[in-house]
Amino acid sequence: MGSHGDSKTTYKQEFFDREYSAKEAYGRLWGFTKKYRFRIYFGILCGMLTAGTLLPLFQVIQPALDKVGGAKVEVADAQERIPPAPDGRVELQLDRNGQDARCPSGHTVASKEERKVLKEYGKFKKFAKKLGFELQDENEALGAPLLFAILVIVPLAAMARCAFLFLNKYCLSWAALHTVMDIRCRILRHIQEQSMQFHGRIDVGQLMSRASSDPRLVQHIIQQVLQEVAEAPFEILVSVGFIVWTAVRNDMLPTLVLLVVGFPLFMCPVVLLSKRIRKWAKRALERYSVVGSRIHEILTCVRAVKAYNTEEFENEKYEQANRSMLKASLRAVRWSLFVTPAVETVGIFLLCAFVVWCFVAQVKLSVIVPMLAPLLLIYRPIKQLSKLQVQLEQCRAALSRLFSILDVRMELPVKADAAPKAAFTDKIVFEDVSFRYDTAERDAVSHASFEIPRGKVVAVVGGTGSGKSTMSGLLARFYDPYEGRVTMDGVDLRDMRIPDLRNLVGSVMQETLLFNDTIEANIKYGSPDATHEQVVEAAKMANAHEFIMSQPEGYDRNVGEKGFALSGGERQRIAIARAILRNPPILILDEATSALDTVTEKLVQDAINRLMANRTTFAIAHRLSTIRDADLILVMREGVIVERGTHDDLYAANGVYRRLCDMQKTD
Repeated sequence: MGSHGDSKTTYKQEFFDREYSAKEAYGRLWGFTKKYRFRIYFGILCGMLTAGTLLPLFQVIQPALDKVGGAKVEVADAQERIPPAPDGRVELQLDRNGQDARCPSGHTVASKEERKVLKEYGKFKKFAKKLGFELQDENEALGAPLLFAILVIVPLAAMARCAFLFLNKYCLSWAALHTVMDIRCRILRHIQEQSMQFHGRIDVGQLMSRASSDPRLVQHIIQQVLQEVAEAPFEILVSVGFIVWTAVRNDMLPTLVLLVVGFPLFMCPVVLLSKRIRKWAKRALERYSVVGSRIHEILTCVRAVKAYNTEEFENEKYEQANRSMLKASLRAVRWSLFVTPAVETVGIFLLCAFVVWCFVAQVKLSVIVPMLAPLLLIYRPIKQLSKLQVQLEQCRAALSRLFSILDVRMELPVKADAAPKAAFTDKIVFEDVSFRYDTAERDAVSHASFEIPRGKVVAVVGGTGSGKSTMSGLLARFYDPYEGRVTMDGVDLRDMRIPDLRNLVGSVMQETLLFNDTIEANIKYGSPDATHEQVVEAAKMANAHEFIMSQPEGYDRNVGEKGFALSGGERQRIAIARAILRNPPILILDEATSALDTVTEKLVQDAINRLMANRTTFAIAHRLSTIRDADLILVMREGVIVERGTHDDLYAANGVYRRLCDMQKTD
């Protein structure tokens, strides 16, 4: 079990953690997103169209402005040289083909450049007319069709861009949120499928952080990164295409080779820094898990914290965890922020190298300028892609943590042809059963053999760590033995459907587990179809109805987190009422009276006796006086059954059981 961190705050590497390559991580992410692929494809397409609406405009505006500016200068020069008409106006007229121009007074435009400008204007006017646009009306004012184009077509184009942008963001956000929901649900389902071996080894707080917080980075990847991926490569493709076309047209193939070789250098800083970015992004996520684990422990054990007056101690430990997380987060931020300046620096050097090459090769300025425009334009999408690499590395760290959980395989095996089991009719048999926890050095249960006939009570006693609770876990099939087998009516529990087994076995534990819900909801837990009348009847049998109705809310009273709003005895009676309502034929009873006062113990014990009536019971006994009437008592020590028999037989044998009884009498 590895760990890393400073001397005060340590992240415990989970036993299932592993690294995933980018291909593995994003390949598996695609497995979650592919059912939403059509929305993703459509969103990407809209993003490309969004980028495409402005890119041609950006590439055309500057040359157009240059031509318009040049035309204005030439027209102004021409107007200075054309003699004015008698009324003082300068009128230029074109013939039908735009070949000549004269003023009304008969003066011919003298300059060749002036004729060229007017010729171009004539061509443009003629082309507009073919499209159905009159640039000027009969009074040479602004034409209505041109006004229509400005006031209608341009706004429609702007609205189309807004629509594409909305569809791009909405479709990708929709797919991202659905994917994150699927991942979270899949993780919870997978965690619940694991055996108690898994749950006994994990840190719940850190697991919560992985299952709830880490998927947010996945959402960002789909929602934000894909949006930028849809635009940036498209812009780069068009810009590079324009550069290649310009180079080929102007016979600049050596320069083109230089660009092709130099262009990948843009990504060098990203490639060189990506490993460190991923390392510290993962470290930040791990230390965020430590923060989640600390606050989970504090809130879960808040009674102990207050009882021992350790609030300041816990606050300091929590601050240490936060400082450690802050340190890792800032380290990750520093490395990620260094990428953009590095890319910019490389870009400047490459641009300078290109200009020097053009100088050495004596490339004309008129050829260089058209290529510089797309080179400058290409900088923004490349800068975007460099940021995307940072985000992809951060997401990869989160995906590694998520897929590490999903790749855990500690669930109980279920046979495809598992036998259905609707009722318990004969007996339960432990046949030479041995079990050892993954992290233990010796067996928790070793070669246990005994029978529990239908309707009988079998109790197990022993000191702490003797294997009593493990035995009950094997009966409920929370674990599987590595030797021997447990059978019910002759059928190995491993050959039965788990839901059928769970329906036949009910449990009342010493540590009562209630949910932060109403009393009625807790009693109905596991029996959702039960009526209110059945809930009340079960509560009466559990000696719980009286204290429930003593409060104004009655059965609608909320029990609080883990039932903290109730006393220990009240929680136990709610748990017993739950078991009575479930009405299982087999009962596992981890004696619930050991921590109660005498009056409450009698109420709970009466409820337990009603619960045990006509049921097959496996009881873990703490107070030996409660199992005097058991049909069979098993005495365990270090996982081995050392004595067995009835109370009278074992007491008379003057062995371990008698010493336990005498110790409790003395106490």
